[in-house]
Amino acid sequence: MIHTRICDLFRITHPVVLGGMATGTSVPLVAAVSNAGGLGILGVTGMSAAQVSDQMAAVRAATDGPFGVNYLLFRTDEAGFAAALAARPPVVSFAWARSDQDLKPYFQRVHDAGLRVMHMVSGVPEAVRAAEAGADVIVAQGTEGGGHVGWMASMPLVPMVVNAVAPVPVLAAGGIADGRGLAAALALGAEGVLLGTRMLATVESPIHPQIKQAILRSDGHDTVLTEIPDLATGQIWPGAMARALRNRFIERWAGREWALRQCYQEEGKAALAARQAGDVENAPILIGQDAGLIEAVLPAGEVIRHMVTQAEEIIRNRLSQVVQSQPPGSPKHP
Repeated sequence: MIHTRICDLFRITHPVVLGGMATGTSVPLVAAVSNAGGLGILGVTGMSAAQVSDQMAAVRAATDGPFGVNYLLFRTDEAGFAAALAARPPVVSFAWARSDQDLKPYFQRVHDAGLRVMHMVSGVPEAVRAAEAGADVIVAQGTEGGGHVGWMASMPLVPMVVNAVAPVPVLAAGGIADGRGLAAALALGAEGVLLGTRMLATVESPIHPQIKQAILRSDGHDTVLTEIPDLATGQIWPGAMARALRNRFIERWAGREWALRQCYQEEGKAALAARQAGDVENAPILIGQDAGLIEAVLPAGEVIRHMVTQAEEIIRNRLSQVVQSQPPGSPKHP
């Protein structure tokens, strides 16, 4: 069994965490991940205090395992945040703070409630700022991931963040869909992984079935970094680009972002309606490059079990075979 500091910190069996995607998580998905021994995270940004309380109660009714909630700091509502702290989820996760936001008051309130703080970053300076503010866990998210990401890839970013914030544990995110990604993350110094796109293509995921099929069809090469989804919704994420499927919606506005700014309200409504209807060509479909590794829509628990089993096999067998005590052909010493 793979056991890291994250398992002890979050009291979970497997070092696998669900990304707190606002439109990509649901009570069934969060519960399925926690029931499988991972850490389910529910995206609650934009929810009212009553909605947060109801959702927390529903998660607790569906799982006995630890779980968490996720807030986008640049859009955090005080009433909803207070309701989340009152409901006392074991973990409160944050992401995408404005550069002028002070992280310490948020983190301190979480700690005062006896809860753990997790914070996602896309660069080393953000990681250092979060560690200095008291984060218990840092998530280093590479640009390969779906949705809102930075510019640096996971391979260099993860070990850089590990070095910068040690001894604070780090999770790797972005481009991870199977046990090979988990094993690689551990090799880079991470204590586990956080999954987004892979968990969108699960039975419990709340997204439209046709969008799940679009993930299966994607080879990962058909994603692009763009501002178009944010321009269409009239929201600016601080320091982020959006990785999305390159479809008719993206192609219609590529190079014409200036025009989209003039009609974003109408286009935003149309794009939202298209996504709800499963129209994969005329909606922003935020998925990562790891879509090219996803071949089936599976139960979330099965995804975690397959991932951990594959990673264990790689570490025990594949990697051990490439390490030799003595190079072939070298002279033997008595």
